[in-house]
Amino acid sequence: MPCLRRSLLTAALLWAALAVPALAVDRIGLNEPRPWWQEAAGLAVLAVAALVWRARPVVAVLLVAALGLAASRSLLTLSYGPALSLFCLLLGLRGARVREAPLAFGAVAAAGTVAIAVRGADPVVEWLVLAGTLLFGAVFPWLAGRHWRQRRELVAAGWSRAAQLEREQRIVADRARLLERARIAQDMHDSLGHELSLIAVRAGALQVAPGLAAPHRDAARELRAAAADATDRLGEIIGVLREGEPDAEPSLAPAGETIEDLVARAAGSGLPVRLLSPGEVRPVRAGVPERTAYRVVQEALTNAAKHAPGAPVTVVVAPAPDGSATVTVTNGRAGGPGGESSPFAKAHPGTGSGLLGLREGVALAGGTFTAGPYADGFRVTARLPGPGGTPPRTDTPAAQDGAPEVYLLARRRARRRAVVSFAVAGGVGAVLVAGALGWYAYTRTHTALAPADYASLRIGDTEAEAGRVLPGRAVTDPPVERAPGPPPPGADCRYYRASPELFVSVDHFRVCFLDGRLVSKSVVPTLRTTEQHIREEEKEWVR
Repeated sequence: MPCLRRSLLTAALLWAALAVPALAVDRIGLNEPRPWWQEAAGLAVLAVAALVWRARPVVAVLLVAALGLAASRSLLTLSYGPALSLFCLLLGLRGARVREAPLAFGAVAAAGTVAIAVRGADPVVEWLVLAGTLLFGAVFPWLAGRHWRQRRELVAAGWSRAAQLEREQRIVADRARLLERARIAQDMHDSLGHELSLIAVRAGALQVAPGLAAPHRDAARELRAAAADATDRLGEIIGVLREGEPDAEPSLAPAGETIEDLVARAAGSGLPVRLLSPGEVRPVRAGVPERTAYRVVQEALTNAAKHAPGAPVTVVVAPAPDGSATVTVTNGRAGGPGGESSPFAKAHPGTGSGLLGLREGVALAGGTFTAGPYADGFRVTARLPGPGGTPPRTDTPAAQDGAPEVYLLARRRARRRAVVSFAVAGGVGAVLVAGALGWYAYTRTHTALAPADYASLRIGDTEAEAGRVLPGRAVTDPPVERAPGPPPPGADCRYYRASPELFVSVDHFRVCFLDGRLVSKSVVPTLRTTEQHIREEEKEWVR
């Protein structure tokens, strides 16, 4: 209900604004006086247009155009011209389909052309005026409304895109937090799982140590089982928490520990492991730290201690001249204490989350990762690329987002379309104006009869004799209302301008022929001369 009242109030204010010129023009004498019922009908049509312009802007334009054609065949009228321009502007702002406006303008042009043709006079000037009025009073305002609407839509789209980017940034921040938590969880799995595996290895070695009392042997067995259970529970928890792993993040490994230190610590715990090609493994390319290679070795040793306790393990780190490196960890079958027959190997086959994390980490570093059975054991191989070996990541919203470029391109296209539309309409308007001015000059200069030639005409001259001095064209819009008297009955009267001057009011000559002979000639004074003559007669009458 409030919306309805607001719409009615807007329509009433719009109608009041449009009714002012419709009434004022007649009151100040800029139009020919009209009967009161015509003014009332025009105001009623304006009221209907003001009511329907929101829902049916094309209907409003057609109603006002019909009023303009009824007042003037060329559509050029001061009473309803402002209303036509305003509703065309609103049509550009509110029109849902672009095709409606050209169809409406075409219908108005066709109706005006028919009205001009029915009149019977020279239609060229009036048609040019109709085309110019339709172009400048209807098409230009519609194009301005379309441009205004496109600009508003672009601004709204820009704000919407900005809000979307903010949401994406929040999502990225949330994902970064989740990845950080998952990375910490994965590092806990790798580091603590490795340490628990070493504890289980040491407990297994202690369990089979000679001379150990039975209670101590049972305690060592329970310690090994507890470490294995803790490792499994840790893997289950980490499997739930882990979603991915960002690269180049700090590790939870002991500070400053290298691959040599890791292998030495594992060997000290009872794991039969040896390192080939010893030496510090430096970053193999910018952005790929030593931690990737370290974690490959760490996870492989953990799996060997867990799934093949007692089996020999070989770690090979082979750097290449191009900066890349290959890390290989190979273990044999379980054969030592706590091997395949041990409860640790049988009851805890593993979840595979460690190898999955390694595969993702190496892939993020731009390398390749393989793991699987090899000969009589198991092999893990990671190939890490050298400098420039990894293409830049494009899975982030910032890398994929071309919103500023897309928005600028859309704005340039909209501006280009607007400029082209106005340029085409302006060019057509210039052609129409030039054509109208040219035709006006042609008709005015070719319908002028010199006063001396007019004076040479004699009553009774034949039409052929008079034709030697008469112009080839006659005036198509003669000032019949200012003629000094009615023409002779049945005579063919022609009107000629007394001067070829343009854009000024001049006297006209009326020449009438009957049965091929000149029967009447008279001077039709200009409007100003007629008014002066009337004022002089009024003065004489007062005296």
